[in-house]
Amino acid sequence: MIGSRGIPAQYGGFETATEEIGARLAERGHEVTVYCRYGNGDSKETSYRGMRKVYVSCVKLKSLETLSHSFMALWHVIFHRYDVLIIMNPANGPLCWMPRLLGTPFALHVDGLDWERSRWPWYGRKFIRFGAWCASKLAPALIADSEGIADFYRQTWKRETVYASYGAEMNPCTDATPLEAYGLQPHNYFLVVARLEPENHTEAILQAYSMVDTELPLVIVGDTNYESNYIRNLKSSAPLGVHFLGGIYNANHLQSILHHSLLYLHGHSVGGTNPILLQAMACSCAIAYLDVNFNAEVMDECGQRFKLDDDSLKECFTDALNGEGWLEDCRLKAQARVAEEYTWERACDAYEQLCTDLHAK
Repeated sequence: MIGSRGIPAQYGGFETATEEIGARLAERGHEVTVYCRYGNGDSKETSYRGMRKVYVSCVKLKSLETLSHSFMALWHVIFHRYDVLIIMNPANGPLCWMPRLLGTPFALHVDGLDWERSRWPWYGRKFIRFGAWCASKLAPALIADSEGIADFYRQTWKRETVYASYGAEMNPCTDATPLEAYGLQPHNYFLVVARLEPENHTEAILQAYSMVDTELPLVIVGDTNYESNYIRNLKSSAPLGVHFLGGIYNANHLQSILHHSLLYLHGHSVGGTNPILLQAMACSCAIAYLDVNFNAEVMDECGQRFKLDDDSLKECFTDALNGEGWLEDCRLKAQARVAEEYTWERACDAYEQLCTDLHAK
């Protein structure tokens, strides 16, 4: 498995999928190797959750880190042949010629529309889209984690994909004790968990919160691995009552914070199936979500939708303050849906079948 920062997962969706799917494949008797970046986990550790860890170097520049690390991993593959490769991230599309040249079966997990993420400069966005195009032409198989992404590749580049969505921890921590470390009380705060990037629309959530008459805090969990004017402006202009907790990488703490929130607000707009949205559902959160096709596909009417061009986001706050019955109904429906449709075992089944099919060709 190539293309993520490695294991243990400490950052985002690719890392989480690599760890959770890779560990389950290892439990099923497969030999799984994960290529890791220095700085992610303990580089002296040779295995984790049954997976072998291999560290290779990369160029420590934001614009080159992913591509250079994947290149070095694929170069290492030349001397350590594997049955099947799983490559994460459409930015690695231009490197697909390497396993093609080796004749090694592989699939590329394309995730969301990464070229629409504002953290990349214009030339970076063009390169990532170019990478996705390369993947559509060179990869024997593409993995999509949502039907919305599958539709995009089908309509744009006439390319079919294999569906393998993300999952969530289905036995989350519900103990309220971790809240004490953050000064929180059960069901007495609003919650956002997101990277602080424009396409996640945290600023719109802050603005709507500022218009609501409430003493309940709005808690923001998440950050980025770099500073930006957007983050500085977001924090400096935040209204009273907003608490920025930064990244929380203790799974039990994060699950407890999710489970005990009054309302979880999800403003992501360009990804496919978002892992934190699934985890919020698994933690039986009442959820208000931005009305885009990726989120609507996952939620399927299990929460309350909002738009950015009307008062619906503000109404989500006020409805939560006034509607305990609605909140409980959302919690039950969301948890039931993720248990039925989005589990890591189902994702592992899809990966295992795909790898078996690729190896058989």
